[in-house]
Amino acid sequence: MHAHRLSESEYSNTFQSPMRRVPAEEGPPFDFWPYVDLIPQADYEGHDCSAGKVRWVYQHPTGRYEHVLISSENKDIFMVLVLDRKNGVVLGHRLLNLLTEYGLET
Repeated sequence: MHAHRLSESEYSNTFQSPMRRVPAEEGPPFDFWPYVDLIPQADYEGHDCSAGKVRWVYQHPTGRYEHVLISSENKDIFMVLVLDRKNGVVLGHRLLNLLTEYGLET
């Protein structure tokens, strides 16, 4: 297994509206934490997600993909893992900065 940083288009291909928020009690479809350990420090771009707290999980309308948002020290920045539920693997990861993604930075 190796860590794969998703490009914007690879990430976008796993996203389709409406994404369904998964209740915490549902739990993950498989253990993705070993993958998290493989993410190069540089991919965090200086943000700290080491607390290992999953803030949100969203599922693709088809149920195939899940986006697992791991919190950083900034409430608007997450390391997102994209899980392929059908094949039981992590497709990859992408740092999601809501401030820049949605033009919220001042």
